[in-house]
Amino acid sequence: MVKLFSYGTLQLERVQKETFGRLLIGSKDKLAGYCISKIKITDPKVIESSGTENHPILKYTGNKSDFVEGTLYEISTEELIQADNYEVDDYKRAELIFESKQTGFAYVKNE
Repeated sequence: MVKLFSYGTLQLERVQKETFGRLLIGSKDKLAGYCISKIKITDPKVIESSGTENHPILKYTGNKSDFVEGTLYEISTEELIQADNYEVDDYKRAELIFESKQTGFAYVKNE
């Protein structure tokens, strides 16, 4: 099992059911040194699943006073690949350390 931090559409029940076939179990957590920006998604499947073309994206600031709240879910490595398939090319997966001191993955701006 691995940890996946969601701060956006992967927290939506319908997205979880369509992406993973189940509702995920997780706990609230925070990520320091990042802020949320917005991007416009053009992938019709992602727009249909999420219900919107405007999605949040993590942008690194390096400023410890910046933080993003979200949910740290426990998922299988197979489900992590399913999450990779859901995210568009604007995102890349990064392994990070959260306020809880747990290590997990999050999708950040692909720069």
